[in-house]
Amino acid sequence: MTVRPIREDEFAPWLRAAQAGYEESMRVHGGMSAEAARRRAAADVDALFPEGAPADGQLVYVLEADGERVGDLWLAEREQDGGRILWVFAVEVDDRYRGRGYGRAAMVFAEEEAERRGLAGVALNVFGGNEVARGLYRSLGYSEVGVYMQKRLGSES
Repeated sequence: MTVRPIREDEFAPWLRAAQAGYEESMRVHGGMSAEAARRRAAADVDALFPEGAPADGQLVYVLEADGERVGDLWLAEREQDGGRILWVFAVEVDDRYRGRGYGRAAMVFAEEEAERRGLAGVALNVFGGNEVARGLYRSLGYSEVGVYMQKRLGSES
């Protein structure tokens, strides 16, 4: 697998898909209502990609294998706990290419990129219900630092 920066002609479709995927994850794995997920996804994407362009520090890559696009990787340098880290916003592997190690290879790339940049580490958020992703991150040596929990009450439980 190879990792390359996203091309300008690929960026707008990627951004639409990234926002839609984020919105879906918040609904499916985060338990948010469709409207709340839509609003949150739009606000977050607008903050990180003002006027549809990457803010400073946003890094978007395309994952390719045998000349085929198999997924995407979205990273950014961030300040955390008094040091600089590489934040993984998203690792997306297309459904038909899952289970072939591309997500793992993308995460290894992120770790190598953090080392090249002299950063203290790599961090990310993952929804509690996304067991496949959580398993991948654990297998790569990531540990859970905090766990957010909730219980829905009343008619929405």
